[in-house]
Amino acid sequence: MKRRPFTRIAPRRFVALLGVVVALCLAAPAAAGAVTVYAAASLREALPEMAPAQTYNFAGSNALQLQIERGAPADVFASAAPEEAQALFREGRCSRPVTFATNVVVMLVPKGNPGHLKSVYGLRHGSHTIAIGTPGVPIGAYTRELLARLRLSSILTRNTVTLERDVAGITSKVALGAVEAGFAYATDGRVVAGRVEAIRLPRWSQPPVRYQACIVHRPGADSVGARKFIEALTGRRGRTALRKAGFGLPPSA
Repeated sequence: MKRRPFTRIAPRRFVALLGVVVALCLAAPAAAGAVTVYAAASLREALPEMAPAQTYNFAGSNALQLQIERGAPADVFASAAPEEAQALFREGRCSRPVTFATNVVVMLVPKGNPGHLKSVYGLRHGSHTIAIGTPGVPIGAYTRELLARLRLSSILTRNTVTLERDVAGITSKVALGAVEAGFAYATDGRVVAGRVEAIRLPRWSQPPVRYQACIVHRPGADSVGARKFIEALTGRRGRTALRKAGFGLPPSA
């Protein structure tokens, strides 16, 4: 079998060919309407369901707020509580936030309930392991408010408590059986439904859980794409995805 002779490309011709390749790459269309969304970890299932082509960064809302304040390349911010989005708005870093979803807090236990917990009041006896959010993350603040309403704040000192930076950390600990109980959103219990059991908490003890979204103001932000994303989020497509994931919905405009 004859080998084809090696063809040496002259430097000038190589540069010209390279220029053509670069031009073709630049001409290739970018993902239409793609935006970078910084969103609360509890939205990790619903948002990609609504808009799978976007770029997402899921974490605790307080951590995402700090990243945006430090110049992170976010176009949209979706928080699990009004405080973080409203703080960015006051700082002039985002548009006026809009409420797009609601949620409720539940107590999750591993499948089989190894701690034999029938209700949240079972934690009063101590000797259990619990996962809750850190005080700065919304789920941590909601949990502490709920326990205060139930007059059960003392369970955080009577039991062994692990502090997690977001709800994904809480659900992971419960699903793996690393703790006997964890406080998370009802929607997060659905994400790991095959490995955990959800224990409902009294309705009167529930703090108002409201999710808010805003358009991030920064140099180079895709404001047009961000506006379209929030329109979809608060419109039929977003409400359908959120309802499917178990979120509550505010009244439609």
